[in-house]
Order: sequence, then structure tokens, then C-alpha cells
Amino acid sequence: MKKLVLTLVAAAALTTASAQNSAVNNALLYQKQGTLDKARTEIDKAIAHDKTKDKAKTWFTRGEIYDAMTSNPIYGKTLKAGEGMNIAYESYQKAIELDGKDGEYGKQAAAKMQGLYGLALNAGVESYNAKNYDEAIKSYKMAQQMNPQDTTAYLYAAYASLANENTAGAKENYGKLMAMNYKSPTMYSQLMQIARQENNTNEYNKLLQSGLQAYPNNKTFVLEDLNQLITAGKDKEAISKLQHAIELDPKNSNLQSVLGSVYDKLKQPEQAEAAYKKAIELDANNFDAQYNLGVYYYNKAAELYTKASKMDLAAYQKSGKALEANGKKYFQQSLPYFEKALELQPEEKAVIVPLQKVYVRLGRNADADRLNAKLEGK
Repeated sequence: MKKLVLTLVAAAALTTASAQNSAVNNALLYQKQGTLDKARTEIDKAIAHDKTKDKAKTWFTRGEIYDAMTSNPIYGKTLKAGEGMNIAYESYQKAIELDGKDGEYGKQAAAKMQGLYGLALNAGVESYNAKNYDEAIKSYKMAQQMNPQDTTAYLYAAYASLANENTAGAKENYGKLMAMNYKSPTMYSQLMQIARQENNTNEYNKLLQSGLQAYPNNKTFVLEDLNQLITAGKDKEAISKLQHAIELDPKNSNLQSVLGSVYDKLKQPEQAEAAYKKAIELDANNFDAQYNLGVYYYNKAAELYTKASKMDLAAYQKSGKALEANGKKYFQQSLPYFEKALELQPEEKAVIVPLQKVYVRLGRNADADRLNAKLEGK
């Protein structure tokens, strides 16, 4: 009797194992027939059973089924976003783990995983477009695991992290890209923006210089470097950078105007005058250039009048009148620039005050009175 019972128990065990192996075979059969929903049901049974859950064939088959469902226009709709690709990837990974990279199913699984890379990227893009950034990042991270040497998944993950307001994630992915010797102006610009938000001046400057080194002709980086130099009062260094920026953008009136201002600070009046005139030539509505050129001639006139006023009578009678005459010419030269500046900014007191004085010197008393009334709010 004991022997009979043992035999029956053994037979029952064989029947159970056979049933579960049958689930794998049934899944394969349904997969070939194209009924992937039934194939999914059968393979999920096999995955859950102790007799088949540790077999490479089971996991490889599961990967193939979910892989096929993902790209199927009908059965793909029965899966959540990214679900099929995620399960397929996990299944292929498990098959390699159980069978080794040189095993029958391990080799096939490794080849299949390469094909999943594109699916992972596409799943990430779809999630990103749907503004489901967390899912997009998951898909991109999976793509990174599938093909760790390709830069696209890291770049897209950085974009998704920024869209998700996850600056740490963006920095992590950009850091990996930089370790791979990847460069792009966008990467440097976005990392600089993050550093600025974090008030990390040292990191910001480091990134700016790295960006300039990689892209010396990038106008954004060149202009930002210029702003920093000018703000720091490094005017001599700024001159060469300004000239380079103008070479990159020769029609930029503002650059010429800034160049004139820097020359002014460096006490190089002729260069300043030329730069202001070039700025106005490029854009007659450049307020700063119009105003600064007016100031330039105004100061030259005032200097001559001041010199004449300090002369004694004999000296004044000899050459004072000539100095004032030359001064008046400079006041006349300043006039059109101040008037244009006032036209551009009618309420700007910094223009009204010197222009009113110019009118007085030129004997245009009615115009002087008009501006004086404007100053007094009449």
C-alpha cells in the first residue's frame, strides 16, 4: 500500500509540472496564432508557478509576448503606458540571469533587448508629450540601461526632468553626458540656468567658461561673458570680447553702443564717438547711442566754455571768444542726438536737462522755456 501511495503522489507531481510546462507551450501556440491576450494569460500562469518560474524559457517567452503586444495596434491598447515594454525588458533580463549570456535563451534575450531600445525611447516621448514626465523618465532610464553608450536617452531624460521641475535629475543626466564627452550649447545653457537658480556663482562661471571653450562663437555665451566683465569693471578685457561679439553679430547696434560706453570709461573719446555713430547707423532708434553721443559733444562744449570762464580778462580777450565759438559748434553737434533721444523717451529727465541748456546756449529761448516748463511740470 505504501508503495502504491508513493507512486500516486509522484504521478500527481508529474502531472502538475506537465500542466505548467503546458502553460508555456500554450502561450507559445497562442503567440504564433496571434491571439496575444490568451498567450499573455497562459504565460502569466507559468511565471507565477514554482515549477516554471525559474526557467529561462518561461521568461524569454514572456518577454516575446509582451514585446509583441506593445507593437500590436489592437493588443497594445490593453496595456498601460510603457507596461508592455517594461515587462518585456524585465523578462529578457531575467532570462539572461537564469541562462547566462551564452545560453540558448540568454543569447536570444540579449538580441531582443537591443530592439527594445527604440520602443523605450518612443514610450518616453509619448509620455513626455502627454506631460506624464515621471513615466517618461522611467522609460528613458530603461533605454539607458539597454544602450548605455547612446546619448539620446540621457538627453531626453534631462529634458523630461526639467519639465518635471526636477533639477537634480537634469543635472544627473547632463553629468553623465559630460562624462561621455557630449557637448551642446543647450546643455551648457540649461545647466547655467540651474546654477543661477541655485545662486551657485562658482558653478555658473565654470559652466560659462566651459561653454565658451567648446563654442567660442556662441553669441549667448559671448554676451554673457561680456556682461560679467563689464559688471566687474574689467573694461580693458571687455574691449576684445566686444570686438569679437561684433564680428559674430555685425548688425547689432547695442553692441556698438556698449563698445562706445566702454571706450568712454577708458578715456578713449575718438573710439567712443566712432562706436556711437556706428550704433546709430545700424539703428537710429538706439536711445543709448543717441543720448551718449549727445553727451559726448555736450561735454566737449562744456569743457571749452569752462576753460574760457576761468581766463583772466586779457587771456579771454585774446582767445576766450574763439573757445566759446568752438564750444557752440559742439553744442550744435549735440543737438540732433539729444532731440532724437527725447523723441524716443519724451519723459527722460536725463535728456531734458542738457537739451534745455543747449537751447539756451544756441539762443533758442522758446525751446528752452518749453523744456523748462516740462521740468517744472507745467
